[in-house]
Amino acid sequence: MSRKNWTSNKIFQHLLENKTQKTYWDNISELRKRVSQEVYDRSTELANSDNDNEKIIGIDVLAQLGFDPRLNKSQTVKLYFKLLENELSPKVLYSILHAIGHNNEDLNTTQISKLIDFKNHRYSSVRVSLVFALCGVENTLAIETLIELSRDKNTEIRDWATFAIGSQIETNNSEIIHALWDRINDEDEKTRHEAIAGLSKRKDTRVKEILKKELENIDDHGSLILESIEDYGDKDFIPLLERQIETNKRTNRVNEEWLLDSLEALKASSQ
Repeated sequence: MSRKNWTSNKIFQHLLENKTQKTYWDNISELRKRVSQEVYDRSTELANSDNDNEKIIGIDVLAQLGFDPRLNKSQTVKLYFKLLENELSPKVLYSILHAIGHNNEDLNTTQISKLIDFKNHRYSSVRVSLVFALCGVENTLAIETLIELSRDKNTEIRDWATFAIGSQIETNNSEIIHALWDRINDEDEKTRHEAIAGLSKRKDTRVKEILKKELENIDDHGSLILESIEDYGDKDFIPLLERQIETNKRTNRVNEEWLLDSLEALKASSQ
């Protein structure tokens, strides 16, 4: 029988009894589609459990129970911050912070200050989930924390924090620009590309030559560079893209459709 034909209680039982994570997210996803008080109440009960596994199940279901709007969103966010007060388990903290990230549109200064308490947490999994919790939040404290995390020793955290300040907020100031330039030569390619993307979005003229060099050496990881060229919106890149399309016919280093789409987008924006 298909999972969608199971009762909600049966799915909860599978989640509670499963010994592996093989079907975990399939079951969570199915419950999230069932926007009902029954699922909300059971998930809330589990989130308040003393058992970490039960708690995580409840947190994960509530994180995206319904979409636009979430069911009882304000109550759920209050629950998450209540749970944060005394939680020590890195796994539970990871789930709570990720869940807040799915519901962070209306966070107040007090809540943001509580989140920032985790910026120096010794577990990198908690710090990376903090980045997710703050991602897209147009608040000075949140942005300052993301800038700090963009310098984290952990590659994944630098990558996501650079993405957060570069592409997920509209705020633009000298601190953000400086932070993005700090990552422009990062040893991690994804982080470096996120820095380039953020500077391109902000039309920083100094990034133009870097975009040219990246385009010359573009490969199948270069989709973000092409998006950055589109965001930068300089018609000087039209002949460079045309030349790269011809070169790519011989080297086949990158998806040709990406190049063609970027060329058409740039031509359209230049008209």
